[in-house]
Amino acid sequence: MQNILFVSHCILNTAAKVVLYDEAEIKAEEALRHRFVGRALELGVQMVQLPCPEFTLYGAQRWGHVSDQFDNPFFRAHCRTLLAPYILQMQEYLHHPRRFHILGVVGVDGSPSCGVDYTSCGSWYGSFAKRPGLEKTLAGCTLSRKHGILMDVLCTMLKETGLEKHIPVTALFAPEEKKCMGLLSGL
Repeated sequence: MQNILFVSHCILNTAAKVVLYDEAEIKAEEALRHRFVGRALELGVQMVQLPCPEFTLYGAQRWGHVSDQFDNPFFRAHCRTLLAPYILQMQEYLHHPRRFHILGVVGVDGSPSCGVDYTSCGSWYGSFAKRPGLEKTLAGCTLSRKHGILMDVLCTMLKETGLEKHIPVTALFAPEEKKCMGLLSGL
């Protein structure tokens, strides 16, 4: 039997991420990512890389965003279009339970797109040039207990197709590392 994980794009390709400048944050993310991916590879888990809607819309030169900016019908429609073939893949794998077992989906907490338990929120819009209260706006960015927009759309699509009963969704950078590593336990 082949075990399969669907993972957020940047778990396998950090080049798609928004540029980070906090060295401690970068090292912590990299260490957990290496432990998780390394363990999955050791166990022979197949990983399917989900698309990154931020990269496909805004490219590599984008600024950091918050989920509030992506919570609009246009971004949600883009996510739905990107995810449709992956839902079909999930359905096909589940149709052959003797050959395949989907362990779940792994997102990235804090991401405005791929957050599962936490996503970044804030009142960011408009030009930053000469904006009154810019420091207050930037400081107002918080982590909120909700899905990022891609994961929210994915969870909706899983429910629409009845797959939510078969495919757990968790986060790599969850407050407890055990959550994401738990998908690999018992293999």
